[in-house]
Amino acid sequence: MLTACATGPRTVDAQVRTNAAQPPGDAVLQGAHYRFERAPLVAGQPDPARLEAMAQAALARVGAVRDDTRPRVSVQVGGQVSAYWLDDSYHGGLSNPRIALGVGRGWGGGGFGLGMGWPLQDPSIPAYISEVSLLMRDLQTGQIVYDTRARHDGPWHGTEHVLAALFVAALEGYPRPALPARRVGVPLLPVVPEAVPATAPPR
Repeated sequence: MLTACATGPRTVDAQVRTNAAQPPGDAVLQGAHYRFERAPLVAGQPDPARLEAMAQAALARVGAVRDDTRPRVSVQVGGQVSAYWLDDSYHGGLSNPRIALGVGRGWGGGGFGLGMGWPLQDPSIPAYISEVSLLMRDLQTGQIVYDTRARHDGPWHGTEHVLAALFVAALEGYPRPALPARRVGVPLLPVVPEAVPATAPPR
């Protein structure tokens, strides 16, 4: 059981909500050529360059191409992480599970014990809400053609790993997701290097 807890891919369980343009307005999304457009800075938000690097990696997975010379679409990204403390004492829930192993010797010889317990409240265990957003706009018409957000609520503190996975989750089903609101599971991803401006080859 302990081995199972320590091995295997960890998956980010994301709540995703997407508003996507319908045909023919979504034509610019297929193999979109885009450039980043930064929104005003928000206090506490991760470094915009790092968020753009994560978004660029996720966009490449769905066939979008960064093209700072001749873009058709602009992309604004956002992300934030906030912390809170686990406390289920008022709801009768289980919080902060613990596993205890014990070896002892008594009147009958040696013994081995395995116990599990859940204290009703442990204010030393934080949890985190991680969120990302991605807004795509047709540069010719000014129309928003893709607006998607993903959120994960859990105990992991690997901020950039979780945010990178959330950008992938936010683009699930791109450019036409089956449902506007859905749950998406994405394995934790390695942190990507800094985003590098790209230019499409001459056509």
